[in-house]
Amino acid sequence: MKVIIMCGGKGTRLREETGTRPKPMLDIGGRPILWHIMDIYARQGFKDFILPLGYKGDMIKQYFWEYKIRNSDFTIDLASGNMTTHNSCPTDWRVTMCDTGQDTMKGARISQVARHIDTQRFMVTYGDGVADIDLHALLDFHIRSGNTGTFTGVRMPSRFGAVQTDEQGNILSWQEKPVLNEYINCGFFVFEREFLNYLSDDPSCDLEKEPLERLAAEGRLGMYPHDGFWHCMDTLRDYNDLNAMWNSGSAPWAATAGGSDVC
Repeated sequence: MKVIIMCGGKGTRLREETGTRPKPMLDIGGRPILWHIMDIYARQGFKDFILPLGYKGDMIKQYFWEYKIRNSDFTIDLASGNMTTHNSCPTDWRVTMCDTGQDTMKGARISQVARHIDTQRFMVTYGDGVADIDLHALLDFHIRSGNTGTFTGVRMPSRFGAVQTDEQGNILSWQEKPVLNEYINCGFFVFEREFLNYLSDDPSCDLEKEPLERLAAEGRLGMYPHDGFWHCMDTLRDYNDLNAMWNSGSAPWAATAGGSDVC
């Protein structure tokens, strides 16, 4: 099954870090968050990736072009140019990278890479969020539902504390950053191939607007509830929080945190 990871945005809310590199290439524990997302999928058997590129996409291309030597010791014969790698970490991922434009919206990016989707269904996620999600449970939920599309929903904690009072202003309850009842879309989609008919190559085609709104209106969009860990990297604070989790050895999305045993 193909897995599309959205990699083309400019990450303007993280301009402190994204002025010189694309957001998916920001490091967590010495590896790009893009790698961490791919690892979530690969550890569960989904290893065929499509990356729609945009802003500074050449940096993502270069990373994977150099992937083997970045993750191995190597010997190079400068006379012949022959190179031998040592302690090489076997990574059996297949990665297709496609330029889809600097200002293209997500729906159009998916449409532009549709020629590489040769399966009945495919997965999509954002290039800035990690989770301890069971992807097979998500896939089973989607198949059982019979829907054209399924997104993963998470409950978010409020940014602020909440209080309840009586009419005189006396405090009845106090909750520091309570978890909200509403779900938000955290990505981790599954789509049937027919969803491609809802998309357009027009750069203004945004995934969350007309395509998903139309699918929902037709009763063909479902939500898989995820009650575990999810964290996006939307701000500098998020970026620092994710690195702190990794460095402390408590990164819930990872098989191994702290970096020492990661291949």
